Amino acid sequence: MSATTGPVPPGRPPACPDGAGAGAGPVRAPGYRAVFAVAEFRYVFAAHLLSSLGVVVCEIALSVLVFRLTDSPLLSALTFALGLLPYVVGGTLLSAVADRYPARRVLVVCDLLCAPAAGCMAVPGTPVAVLLALRCVIAAVAPVFAGTRAATLGDVLGEGELFVLGRSVIRIVNQGAQLAGFGAGGLLLAAASPGAVLAITAGTFLGSGVLLRLGTRARPARDAAGRVRGGAALLGASLGGVRRLLADRGVRALLLLSWLPPAFVVVPEALLIAYAGRLGVGPAGAGLLMCSMPLGAVTAESLVGAFLGPAARARLTFPMGVFAVLPSLGFAFEPSLGWAVVLLVLTGTGISYNFGVDRWLVAAVPERLLGQAMTVTQAGRMTVMGLAMGAAGAAAELAPLRVVMPAAGVVGTVCVLAVLAEVRRSGAAPGARKAG
Repeated sequence: MSATTGPVPPGRPPACPDGAGAGAGPVRAPGYRAVFAVAEFRYVFAAHLLSSLGVVVCEIALSVLVFRLTDSPLLSALTFALGLLPYVVGGTLLSAVADRYPARRVLVVCDLLCAPAAGCMAVPGTPVAVLLALRCVIAAVAPVFAGTRAATLGDVLGEGELFVLGRSVIRIVNQGAQLAGFGAGGLLLAAASPGAVLAITAGTFLGSGVLLRLGTRARPARDAAGRVRGGAALLGASLGGVRRLLADRGVRALLLLSWLPPAFVVVPEALLIAYAGRLGVGPAGAGLLMCSMPLGAVTAESLVGAFLGPAARARLTFPMGVFAVLPSLGFAFEPSLGWAVVLLVLTGTGISYNFGVDRWLVAAVPERLLGQAMTVTQAGRMTVMGLAMGAAGAAAELAPLRVVMPAAGVVGTVCVLAVLAEVRRSGAAPGARKAG
């Protein structure tokens, strides 16, 4: 699919490279204000804010509940890992759902699956194994929801500048939800039991579903013909779509570019509790370290989206993709709390490389596979992050933190540079020679 050529599918606004949005006549100046001027996007934004806060608070409350039931740090930590690793299941075996069924229906059904899962966690006496299984359900549904929503932004905002900014808003919400969710979760758990907090998160999923049902348009499925023909089962279609995406050299390179920097960035983040213990800064210092990277991400994402144009953002893609993994090198010197916060904030600013990746990916993927491509992007990113967290923990059992944390920067720099070279060679990034 190209953002500037080819027929426009029914119900989808034309591409708007200079920032015009859905249904726009004259070209509007790009910016977040133009994104929120689209009424349908405001509903998508509000629904995503609710569900994101629900997921973060759910993870915190479930971790506390499991620890109280088992007194096991391993099982408590496993609740967070189970929020990442099942992404590979939903992102591969169910990825075709995003294109074979109407987007609004998929989004609402995903919320209606997550709500009772969270509600069942709140039932007193639920066995720990069931609690963890319910967490897996929410995690497996998440990539389908995220991929479908990302593809829907193309219908709501067009494929041009507003799409890129809309994706930016979603990332800001994701990072902001971590900051707000940790605070809100702590306050709620101080005032209520984990079960009551989990019941509240079930309400956030229901609220998200209602907003999406009432505030977004019903549009036909992108690949409805595939479902009507019945030529392939959902599982086969999902795996076949993943194979087609990975077989395309340019798309494969862009997927790797969206996956690898987060995989190495998350290594020092996964070891922050241990690093805080080494510094002896207590829970307050550990909390400050945990909030530093999301703070840098929200700040950079907001500033780049608000003040830089499309060309400048494209030029940032390659250098910021590399820069994201470089601050980890500073942990070789065992920095104090203040300098560690600075390194983590700088790491978070690397998120701005996604502006260019989003634009290039939506231009490279065929229209009928856009939802599946977005699902695979999200699932792959979360899966490699989960694997990297596990690898970081295992490495920290064998080597000191001052070796493991900067090693992520060294290996990450080599890998990201190799992927950037492949993106350039594949021609998947228009103007990549200038951007680089």
